[in-house]
Amino acid sequence: MSKGLLIILSGPSGVGKGTLRKHIMRDHSLHLFYSISMTTRPPRAKEKDGKDYYFVDDETFQKNIDEGNFLEWAEFVGYRYGTPKDKVEQMRNEGKNVFLEIEVNGASQVLNAVHDDGVVPIFLLPPSLEALEKRIRRRKSESEEVIMERLKKGQSELKYASQYKYNVLNDRVLRAANEICQIIRKEMTKHLKQ
Repeated sequence: MSKGLLIILSGPSGVGKGTLRKHIMRDHSLHLFYSISMTTRPPRAKEKDGKDYYFVDDETFQKNIDEGNFLEWAEFVGYRYGTPKDKVEQMRNEGKNVFLEIEVNGASQVLNAVHDDGVVPIFLLPPSLEALEKRIRRRKSESEEVIMERLKKGQSELKYASQYKYNVLNDRVLRAANEICQIIRKEMTKHLKQ
């Protein structure tokens, strides 16, 4: 059995990574396993522990850092987020394609840590900065200060798009999701031939 792909979907906060992931994960022919991140932030409405994130306290998060169990981790607006390495490797070794939905700094850490032909970095672009702001404000879950911080960070993150193998414009959810599914299929075919 060949090792699964590591698909990285990244882009600025509020660009629609979570919405697209839900559509992409419905395509069972892609054999995707969603890598659930660990975070110290409290759950938003409707988020479930072990499904959306592993919600942990600072002490548990720090223990994972100390034990080297993160492919990447970052701190943002006072909370920490990380990708558990052990689960990702286990799934890839079982032939599953692991799907990471992570922010730009985290994606950079993963790309520096994992060097194999099965890594597929995809950068998600907003149609405009105005559209990005609308999406962030639509959440209605954060203060004005946090919203402004996310927008400022998002604008600076757009310059990293050129470092990704693929760039996908999230102008319409279904169109963008279909494009990403086609990219994954193409990479799966290529990976099997190696």
